[in-house]
Amino acid sequence: MDRVAIIGASMTQFGERDAWLRELLAQAGRECLADANIDPDDVEHLYVSNMASGEFEGQTGVPNALAHDLGALPAYTQRVDQTSASGGAGIYAAWQSIASGASEMTLLVGGEKMTHRTTAESTDVIASLTHPVEYKHGVTLPSFAGLTARRYLHEYDAPRESLAKVAVKNHENGLDNPHAQFRKKVDLETVMESPIVADPLRLYDFCPITDGSAALLFCPESVAEEVATDYTVVSGIGGATDTHVVHERDDPTVMGGAVESSEQAYEMADRSPEDVDVAELHDMFTILEFLQSEAVGFFEQGEGWKAVEEGVTDRDGELPINTSGGLKSKGHPLGASGVAQAYELHQQLLGDAGDRQVEADVGLACNVGGFGNCVTTTILEEP
Repeated sequence: MDRVAIIGASMTQFGERDAWLRELLAQAGRECLADANIDPDDVEHLYVSNMASGEFEGQTGVPNALAHDLGALPAYTQRVDQTSASGGAGIYAAWQSIASGASEMTLLVGGEKMTHRTTAESTDVIASLTHPVEYKHGVTLPSFAGLTARRYLHEYDAPRESLAKVAVKNHENGLDNPHAQFRKKVDLETVMESPIVADPLRLYDFCPITDGSAALLFCPESVAEEVATDYTVVSGIGGATDTHVVHERDDPTVMGGAVESSEQAYEMADRSPEDVDVAELHDMFTILEFLQSEAVGFFEQGEGWKAVEEGVTDRDGELPINTSGGLKSKGHPLGASGVAQAYELHQQLLGDAGDRQVEADVGLACNVGGFGNCVTTTILEEP
């Protein structure tokens, strides 16, 4: 089977945007096609990763509208919704469309428009992904995060400061990302003294509500060799689910979906965790960076916090994690986040990450839906 290549990538400014979703998607789509020097009418499949355009904006039929806006008619269109893992699921769908031979040019655009709604309204839309039994009791993802963080700190004797250091690190990385929502340095004291949201997690342990879009253009590697001057390949990808009811898990500090999806991706790529040079993890809450770094095999269970304390995951460390600033600093427009993770890895592998640049040949992205309810893990490499 011909490997699947990424020949174009783009990302809009993340943050509070005046533009509506269709405008954000069109901007990212146009810029991605321009990056690859491909005409819109060459696109055969067009996927849009988006969680809640109807709930947030009252807008449906977004993929069809985007095909019109880009001039990509008569491309087949499809919306991919896998809650906050929609971007990663979109990558999987786009990969499948190329790997199956159904398309030779597939555009994926992910996006969300959220900031025009209040924090309470946005939180309620996101909380709707929880099990109805949990939702009716007012359980939200931040509450899951707080409970799990408390359990983790207790089980593994981790200091509260270790979580705060994730926020400090990712804000530091975000300073050098021109697309990031928060290009603001924070110190340990600021994080530790910010208002409590879900004890022991505080305001700076959480990512913001965000507008934004990102895009990737996929084709067979044989086509990439003809039309692109440089590209990356999706060498491995995997997807998995975990229990929908979080309290039914044997150990809430283990992200089973991330374990399973990463094992699938490593097997496909013929790689191991030791081969990964840079990673983008779904740090919607700081505790998730610990849980995912352990689940994908970078560190033993209960050891992720030590890696942060020792600087292993810093940009100049042995395994840089979230060089983009992560969701924490870059922002989290739900349908775009997984696509933006791959955008960062694509830039790093091509040596185009500017001041964020690290030395990397293999990158891994882990995109999580809910509190680990569904996960897609993707491995990108230089050809």
